[in-house]
Amino acid sequence: MTGMEFLPVLFMVAGIVLVAMATLFVSSLLRPSNPYPAKNMPYECGMDPAGEAAGGRFRVQFFILAILLVVFDVEAMFLFPWAVVLKEIGLVGYIEMFVFMLLLIVGFAYAWLKGALEWEE
Repeated sequence: MTGMEFLPVLFMVAGIVLVAMATLFVSSLLRPSNPYPAKNMPYECGMDPAGEAAGGRFRVQFFILAILLVVFDVEAMFLFPWAVVLKEIGLVGYIEMFVFMLLLIVGFAYAWLKGALEWEE
């Protein structure tokens, strides 16, 4: 494969970046800019923010739980293609997926033992 075969892809990526940058630039010129304190306050379901959210800070547990959700959901998505081709990959593929699942369970147990799933008041 030569570099010339990837030239259309490069042009497409450059075009996408150019359109995105042009859109952001034009929108920054056209939008109104009138920040005021009430507009810059954190929004909490239509009510005045209270507690930790009033200062713009959230507990770390929210972010850890979100990251764990994304990690385990993405890893679970790898199970579907594996299940489709299970007969073709044979015993070796089965063992590899068993090792993958074992690592997934070890990661889940580690997060659980470290208290990433606990909510302390």
